[in-house]
Amino acid sequence: MSKRRAQIHTSDPLPKTRRCELLAVARSTAYYKPEPLCEQDLMLMRLIDEIHLQYPFHGSRRIRDELEDRGHVVNRKKVRRLMRQMGLQALYPRRRTSQPGKGHKIYPYLLRDLVIDRPNQVWATDICHIPMTKGFMYLVAIMDWHSRRVLSWRVSNTLDTHLCIEALQEAIQRFGAPEIFNTDQGTQFTSEAFTGTLKAHDIAISMDGKGRWVDNVFVERLWRSVKYEDVYLRAYETPADLRKGLTRYFQFYNTRRRHSTLDRRTPDAVYFNQTAPKLAA
Repeated sequence: MSKRRAQIHTSDPLPKTRRCELLAVARSTAYYKPEPLCEQDLMLMRLIDEIHLQYPFHGSRRIRDELEDRGHVVNRKKVRRLMRQMGLQALYPRRRTSQPGKGHKIYPYLLRDLVIDRPNQVWATDICHIPMTKGFMYLVAIMDWHSRRVLSWRVSNTLDTHLCIEALQEAIQRFGAPEIFNTDQGTQFTSEAFTGTLKAHDIAISMDGKGRWVDNVFVERLWRSVKYEDVYLRAYETPADLRKGLTRYFQFYNTRRRHSTLDRRTPDAVYFNQTAPKLAA
């Protein structure tokens, strides 16, 4: 829809009503101007984001109760609307957790019982909501599964497929193509444009099972680290500030932040097969 809107709002001499007819878009959509979020909604979205990270299995009912415990009485309908706007869902087994686009092909999960023991064997990606002082953005990141290294990332104010493709193309250009690429079943990743990019580089496509958030658990852990170690501490005010801050954080994450599961090495050290430094007892 974002591409259609862009075509509607061009300076083309063709009347806007005719452009709407050709693009099969309602005129009310073309003339609609979204209202900015109020301060209360932004505050609630920030709290909902924190609660979701702490209790990812909470749905809208439990998040409503948690908000009430924190002194914010909100009805469930509003919580559900804000969660939908943020792209958040409770993480537990259920049917059709991530909705693929109509007609999009779903690929099997290829990582079950697979021994992942080298860089560029498996890459993974996901999208998360990033709260800011006024408003919010979406972050997509490409991660090497073996080393946990963040290979590329992008931020945007819309959930756009092109955002994901740009991050993917940058990662491939800089580091070569992986053997397998794993995603969830979201519309951005099941689209022909995204899967076509993977196929063009002979990359095997793997997708999480329905309700199987744990299939992409390393990226979920990355979101927790990004938010608690940077975003919540900084309260970024503008997209430019956010991009500058995330550039700084991912540099730290890749080069300085050691992981216990990586034998206390950094993602860079594992990805580039560097020798682990001698550590004090």
